[in-house]
Amino acid sequence: MSSQLQKYPRTVHLPWSASVTNDDVYQLDLSQFVGNEVVITEKMDGENTSLYQNDIHARSLDGRHHSSRDWVKSWHAMIAHEIPENWRLCGENMYAQHSVVYEELESYFYLFSIWNEKNTCLAWDETRQWADLLDCPTPVELYRGLWDESLIRDLVVDTERSEGYVVRLAGEFHFGDFSESVAKWVRPKHVQTDQHWMHAQIIPNGLKAKIDD
Repeated sequence: MSSQLQKYPRTVHLPWSASVTNDDVYQLDLSQFVGNEVVITEKMDGENTSLYQNDIHARSLDGRHHSSRDWVKSWHAMIAHEIPENWRLCGENMYAQHSVVYEELESYFYLFSIWNEKNTCLAWDETRQWADLLDCPTPVELYRGLWDESLIRDLVVDTERSEGYVVRLAGEFHFGDFSESVAKWVRPKHVQTDQHWMHAQIIPNGLKAKIDD
């Protein structure tokens, strides 16, 4: 295993987030966003997963086998040679159904950030370029532009089909500045189902039908 493994940090909640547990944290000071361009993407209900040139792990770093991880491990084996040394690709493993059921996914892996050898998160435009190179989707963009708190508070989210949204600075930022650069809104009463999905029968989410040229 690589010595460069990095656990993905927990994302703090926006002050108006609708579902916060006892061990969650609010980001009450949003001044770091003021005057800056931000990107808001759909928060997808999958398993946080990091891909390296020679490694792959979920947020826990435990490396144990689970059948819901087989697809993303196989996909990683096909694209690992494209990942530069000491870089990591972070995204959602969407194979297994959790609380939100998806019927028309573009893939079972959605890329949301890339970290280089300096532990810097690439700007969103560069992340999208890598996603195109890897033929990998990114979460749906709900807003891009200068930070506007009133506009963002009024974003309409279909809470039957989406877990919430994530705000990030559009530009690059260092890992040490993560909690000041990324925040989330989570739908009311969001749960990971009554029985944790890892201990239940694995039901795959649905993929969008591909139309041949």
